[in-house]
Amino acid sequence: MAKPIVYFTKEITPESLIRIYEILPRELNGRIGVKISTGEMGGHNYLKPELIGDLVDQLEGTIVENCTAYGGSREDKAKHWETIDAHGFRPRFNVDLMDEFGEKQIPVNKGFHLPYDIVGDHIDDYDSYLILSHFKGHMMGGFGGALKNISIGMASTHGKAFIHSEGRTTDSKKAWEEGYIAEQDHFLESMADAVRAVTDYVGAKNMVYINVANRLSVDCDCDSNPAEPKMGDLGIFASIDPVAVDQACVDAVKNSSDPGKADLIERMASRHGEHTLEAAEKHGLGSREYELVVID
Repeated sequence: MAKPIVYFTKEITPESLIRIYEILPRELNGRIGVKISTGEMGGHNYLKPELIGDLVDQLEGTIVENCTAYGGSREDKAKHWETIDAHGFRPRFNVDLMDEFGEKQIPVNKGFHLPYDIVGDHIDDYDSYLILSHFKGHMMGGFGGALKNISIGMASTHGKAFIHSEGRTTDSKKAWEEGYIAEQDHFLESMADAVRAVTDYVGAKNMVYINVANRLSVDCDCDSNPAEPKMGDLGIFASIDPVAVDQACVDAVKNSSDPGKADLIERMASRHGEHTLEAAEKHGLGSREYELVVID
């Protein structure tokens, strides 16, 4: 079989974001949810409304998010809305907090650890999804891109605790404070389980993936005080394969000539981050081998 294509541009602008979306061989239809991270209050690396706005407008999309499971400004629903407003997403866009009023279980087919995933019940309000991710490091996952944005990002507060504990609890206090956190590889495999659940439920044909590799901190947008990036921006990557688009970003960091890449490489390696890619590939969600097509 032919390798999936990952499209790439060094240009990080509203215009290049539209251009790379339009080159993808899959069109999103109907009611479109644009899954991003709206970022923790105090953080500043999340994808800004002025960068993504033209594309969201063209798609007539709704920004979709879920609450977190670790305290901070986004676990509480009211504070999450305050953060969304403070970061400029309202009134600029229609925004939906998907688990604000409820959640639902969706099955995991032959999961490594999870029998089901728990997501905001507004998942049913959309016909297709643009998974629009800020690629960067992550304290627990090593890196965050499309796979994390689908798994942890689409999970409700209870669902996030469920993933982090490899299905042992939905209670975030137990998950973080009472020793329910999964062994590292099991956590990464549980993320892959959640990706499979969402992809099967929504339908792979109804999802596309864009990673913006800028502000490449070792810390996630869920950190209210992230470390400053040591390396420069890379560009925008897009694909209809979520594994390939994340692998391309990881490879681009590794292959960069920027000496500042060392910290991000260490963060990914120390958390065994690429195991998420291995697990997702075993689930049949995509390929770690790909063809990179530069559109500049």
